[in-house]
Amino acid sequence: MFARGNFLSFGALAFLVMTVSSAVAQSAASKVNVAVAIVPPFVMQENGSLTGFNIELWNAVATRLKLKTDYQLLPSPAALLEAGRSKKADILVTPVVITAARDEEFDFTFPIMQAGLQIMVRDTGESAPPNPLEDLLELLFSRTMLLWLGIALVLILIPAHLVWLLERRRENGMITNPKYIPGIFEAMYWAVSGLTSQAQDMPHHWLARAFSVFWMFAGVVFVAFYTAQLTTTLTVRQIQGAISGPDDLPGKQIATIANSTAADYLRTQKANVQEYASVDQMLKALMNKKADAVVFIAPVLLYFAAHEGKGLVKMVGPEFETAPIAFGMQLNSPLRKPIDRALLGLRENGTYGQLHSKWFGSP
Repeated sequence: MFARGNFLSFGALAFLVMTVSSAVAQSAASKVNVAVAIVPPFVMQENGSLTGFNIELWNAVATRLKLKTDYQLLPSPAALLEAGRSKKADILVTPVVITAARDEEFDFTFPIMQAGLQIMVRDTGESAPPNPLEDLLELLFSRTMLLWLGIALVLILIPAHLVWLLERRRENGMITNPKYIPGIFEAMYWAVSGLTSQAQDMPHHWLARAFSVFWMFAGVVFVAFYTAQLTTTLTVRQIQGAISGPDDLPGKQIATIANSTAADYLRTQKANVQEYASVDQMLKALMNKKADAVVFIAPVLLYFAAHEGKGLVKMVGPEFETAPIAFGMQLNSPLRKPIDRALLGLRENGTYGQLHSKWFGSP
């Protein structure tokens, strides 16, 4: 009887151990490591708590699947992708654009949204009338103007010294003072007049006079080239300033996120790409005039333009390079199908539509 009682006690103890072990295993299996990076309005941080469209959508998925979420806040979207590659995260909740290359590294859920790239520039108030005085001063002190003034100075000094040497000791010559100063200034005045085809006097020395004829022809050529360059500069300044669509991106300084699909696209367009680790750094580059424009997924830029950037920035051109964005996870993850079913269920019961309307307006 004692042996039977011991057997029953041992059996009960074994059952209890198995039950506790199963419960612990189930608890451990239901906890997922979710990596996020701040990309408003998908993922934001307010008062120490995470919020945003993707956070609320994932929380609804986790509730539906009875998953416990352990959020990992990472400093950049690039760090987010690296956490997925190194298997330090089970789910990537900050939106990941699905591409063929990324599909070889990650599994993706059903797309949570279609999003294209868009261009955002500073709102310079182009509707305001131009300021002719400001435009004139900007042109006068431009690099092009300084370059041409340097060329003109060289072209003045060389003939001025030649005429001074030939005319300084000549009786009744063009140079009235044989000393270098102020005699050289008389010669420089003649050189300037000749360069602009306005010379009223001619040297008396035969060599200087022959050179004067050549100099007047050279002056005509110089003025023609200078006028053409000035006209070109003015035209380019008026055309260059405006970025109104993707065709205007080549050659411009464009800010975007490092290792993003936007950065890849900009390189194919031969834009001068400035890559930043975070959305905040990218937007500050635009506001601080370190970049001519920003190119990134449209919902992020639209949210900034409607909130912190209201009245300071504006969207230009249509969306382009549209692609699906989704939650990412490790290859062959057992979580993909359950998450897909949960996402479909949230669409069917209206939860997805409510969240979309809250953050972006009606889908």
